[in-house]
Amino acid sequence: MYVRLFFLFILSLLVFCCVDVQQGQEAESLHPERKTPEVIPADTSVANPEKTIAVPDYDTSQWSELIRLDETIVLDMRYATINNFVKEQLYDCGRCFLRPEAAKAVAGANQALGKLGFRLKMFDCFRPLPVQQRLWDKFQNPSYVTPPSKGSMHNRGLAVDLTIIDQTGEELDMGTEFDFFGKEAHHTYTGHSEEVNKNRLLLKKTMEDAGFRGIRTEWWHYSYSKRTYKLSEMLWNCPAPDKD
Repeated sequence: MYVRLFFLFILSLLVFCCVDVQQGQEAESLHPERKTPEVIPADTSVANPEKTIAVPDYDTSQWSELIRLDETIVLDMRYATINNFVKEQLYDCGRCFLRPEAAKAVAGANQALGKLGFRLKMFDCFRPLPVQQRLWDKFQNPSYVTPPSKGSMHNRGLAVDLTIIDQTGEELDMGTEFDFFGKEAHHTYTGHSEEVNKNRLLLKKTMEDAGFRGIRTEWWHYSYSKRTYKLSEMLWNCPAPDKD
């Protein structure tokens, strides 16, 4: 008798389980939205939004903005102010653009100086051809301003005007100010102090090691010598977009 009752109990359990499974399947088919959602792992590759850089507003295949490569480089873009030899603002805002190869080389030069406790300070980078015309109209001296018909290396995005600063942000003594048009600014001038000669030599060696070469009349001017480009009238947007 007990064996019989035991088999009846097992049979009832099996019937109950089958009915429950069938009802569950019917409910799932009637309400597919009630399925347990798939768990998707978090995307750990998303950058920290506090460090997100604004999308470039220029053709990155043709141009690089220098501070995007190295934010320790200081910008003092003189032609975006009236603190220049024509006493007139020529750029709507001060942004430093170069051709990608030249920009990378400048960043490399700055990193080399960083090992010595110094940094680069930029006075001018790419200069749109219409601005070259305005400079020529103001100062028609081919020893210092290239005629627009020929075009400057600045107009190709391959030249920089720059100096060196120390850890406090002070410019090293180069003997003259930027855009000083006189023999004292020439590399061949011999009347400067030993300190000035040492500072100029540091700038010259650093830039030449990075692939640039200077010109006789301006200690601050260096052109990238490993690539050439056509003259450009590219104009950048103002103001510059926030990086953060």
